[in-house]
Amino acid sequence: MGSTLRRTVLAVLVTVPFGGPALAADPAGLWLTETGSSRVKITPCGGGYCGTIVSAPGKALDAKNPDPALRNRSVVGVQILNAQQADGSSYTGSLYNPKDGKTYSGSLRLTGPNALEVSGCVMSVFCKRQTWTRVN
Repeated sequence: MGSTLRRTVLAVLVTVPFGGPALAADPAGLWLTETGSSRVKITPCGGGYCGTIVSAPGKALDAKNPDPALRNRSVVGVQILNAQQADGSSYTGSLYNPKDGKTYSGSLRLTGPNALEVSGCVMSVFCKRQTWTRVN
């Protein structure tokens, strides 16, 4: 192979994006929660991402919701994640926990192509983190 052809091939290989890192940096998709009991669909919304429960075990009612009128609804279809603010390698916003009916300051950050760290914090000090696994 001539040196001109080698340089052309090398230039093409260096400048063509392969999609691996770009796809890995996108948290959109279907995620299995750390307990393995629920699935959350994360989609782009606004300048960040939103997450909605798409499956949960049993009746999965929103029984702890602070609004008594919502306590008999299924958690399936409930948006639990609203992370609109880009913050370096993560997105911050709010996270609703149907198990206790409380909304926390929250964040999501990809830690690998199929691993998503989701955290919810009280007073930005007491935080609980979970690692969700990509389903698709």
